[in-house]
Amino acid sequence: MASQRPVMLLLLLFIPSLLSPAARAAETPQYSMVHKESDFEVRLYRDTVWMSAPSDEISFHVATKLGFHRLFQYLMGANLNSSRIRMTNPILTSIVPGAGPLHSSAYFVRLYLPANFQASPPVPLPELNLRPDRWPSHCIAARSFPGYARDNNVVEEAKKLAMSLSRSPWANSTNYPSENAYSVAQYSSPFRIIGRVNEVWFDVDCKSAGVETY
Repeated sequence: MASQRPVMLLLLLFIPSLLSPAARAAETPQYSMVHKESDFEVRLYRDTVWMSAPSDEISFHVATKLGFHRLFQYLMGANLNSSRIRMTNPILTSIVPGAGPLHSSAYFVRLYLPANFQASPPVPLPELNLRPDRWPSHCIAARSFPGYARDNNVVEEAKKLAMSLSRSPWANSTNYPSENAYSVAQYSSPFRIIGRVNEVWFDVDCKSAGVETY
């Protein structure tokens, strides 16, 4: 229980900013809409840099919580520049099945860096075990789902997106399940109960549908 107190204290300090109007308008990675259906859409994201917290926890929920704890410290100045970095959206947890201990899943918890830090991200303190990830421009298929993202529903949401894609013009554009199978994007405060916004993301091949990246 004591090990959870620092995480809870950080969240309690962070709640007011998450609930403020400014937080609801938090900076997000920019994209263009490529394709839209009733239950999913395909977006072309620009070249971006994210800060990533790798984790070998056996639980999606625990990996996300502890990974965010490290990322939050980085935002609050635990970097070589002592820079304070504004919170962005979403919190993105990428899930790689079978890559963790005893063939469990491995996780990468990521935050998009604001535009003014994209070119030169502050270097995180070594003990945080964070690293910048540069994502080249690419397409993402995204499916929204409500409620809390937990171990017992994220796999099912990924299967639903895979089924929707299999019935669409994008059927041959993804290799799910793959080495980097899927990601879960969480946009809401952990203490928001109603109207929560989550998405499951798959990488898809833009060129298979005649869409050029840039």
